[in-house]
This record gives sequence, structure tokens and C-alpha cells, in this order.
Amino acid sequence: MEVFRFVFNPIDANTYVITDGSGECAVIDCGCYDPGEFDELNSFILEKKLKPVLLLNTHCHLDHIFGDIFMLGSYNLRAFCHMDDIPNRKYARTHAEFFGLKMKDPPEPQGFLSDGQIVSFGETELKVIHVPGHSAGSVAFHCEKEGIVFTGDTLFSGSIGRTDLPGGNFETIINSIRTRLFTLPGNTIVYPGHMEDTSVGRERDTNPFFIAN
Repeated sequence: MEVFRFVFNPIDANTYVITDGSGECAVIDCGCYDPGEFDELNSFILEKKLKPVLLLNTHCHLDHIFGDIFMLGSYNLRAFCHMDDIPNRKYARTHAEFFGLKMKDPPEPQGFLSDGQIVSFGETELKVIHVPGHSAGSVAFHCEKEGIVFTGDTLFSGSIGRTDLPGGNFETIINSIRTRLFTLPGNTIVYPGHMEDTSVGRERDTNPFFIAN
């Protein structure tokens, strides 16, 4: 599998394009915000001769769904997300205005994700892990075969997601990370929603939110 990371929009969110040699690809947290970022992502997909077949949202805060409307218009793909994050999706445009940004209402999701569900494209399977705390419907996508997990804004390198937004809860996110993510093998590579990648073992051993607890 190949994982390609793009940093999009004024909030510097990570968008991932993952492909496995089948020619198909999945896009996780499409955050492209303006025509230049749309062109960058589209040009990359065309250059690599990829066929996007799956659009996934780890959660529905505005910076992770800015590009969902682009994916619908360009590839006829609607996103899959957890039902508990629909309120964030519903009020995304209002939240954008609060930050001085503009966006259209995101498209209705293609469907809803549940804990333990397997989503697939090409030869790749991703397991959905419900990890509430940053938002009520936050999920991670784990590929056991490749030893990687996409954690959205739940777990970062040396940090965790903020919990002061609607649906957030500090005790809940700590429990989600401790019981759902830190139980993965230590060499599992963590691809977060912001900043650089890390590993489960590194965060389990050094993340300041856990080493003192």
C-alpha cells in the first residue's frame, strides 16, 4: 500500500490518498478548500492514474470535510461517516462562518460507519474503530495487514485532539485512545488528522497525556 498525504485548507488538515496497486484508491478526510487545492488533488490522481472509489471521514469537523463537495462533483463520491457526527456535518457551514471561512453545505453522506465494520477498496480492507472524545462520532481506520491506522483528530504525535467542541469529552477521548488505539501493536504507524505521522508504541510510551497516568 502507498499512503500519500496532502495538507489542505487554512487549518492545515491532512488529507490522505491511499492505494494498493489495484488502480483504485480511497480518500480519507478530503479537506481541500479552494480551486488551487482542488486542482492539486485532481492532478495527483490523474498523474498516478488512480480511480477514487471510496471517500471516508474520520469525523465531520469542517476542516476534514471541506472537499467532500469537490469529490462529489469530480468523482461522484459521497462520504461515509459515523452517524453520531451528523450534527457537526449539519452545522459545518455555520462553523466555517465563525472562523471567517466560506463553504457550501456538505453533501449528504453515502452511508454510515459502525464500530468493527470493514470498508474496502481494491485489495485493501480497513476496519472502523469508533473512538469518541474529540467528537461523538470520531472513528479511526485500521489496516491490520499494513500495520497502519488513520486516527483523525483523536491521536496526534505527542498530543491528543481537543475536547472543548460540541460532542467532545476529555475522559472519553482518553478512554478511547487507551482501550481502542493503544491496544494495537506498538509498531502500528499512526497517520493523524494534523501534523506528522507517529506510531502507537511511541505515543503509548511518550505521549504526555498518558505517561503520567
